[in-house]
Amino acid sequence: MSQGAALVWCPFPDIEAAQDCAAQLLGERLIACANILPAMQSVYEWEDAIERGEEVGVLFKSTADRLDRLTQRLGELHPYDTPAVLGWRCDSAHPATLGWLSQTLDQGAQ
Repeated sequence: MSQGAALVWCPFPDIEAAQDCAAQLLGERLIACANILPAMQSVYEWEDAIERGEEVGVLFKSTADRLDRLTQRLGELHPYDTPAVLGWRCDSAHPATLGWLSQTLDQGAQ
């Protein structure tokens, strides 16, 4: 049982890396959907310097019972040495969304 929905946010260096990772996670049934957001500006501290760069943001949709496996696997697949992978269990979700997530992700688990 899924015990609810979960989301993971993660930036990528480019659209191709985001699409490749999303396809792999879909194939492994760790996500039901990846919303890939076009170019965004990131400002962050790295190695004691303020950096700026263009990245692609991805919001992954999954179930709460897959969250830990998803964040682990995303870290393994990500092209950055230190990817920003942030996941959380959702406090609320529409019943139809929960049904779709569970049905989609549980299809190949049998």
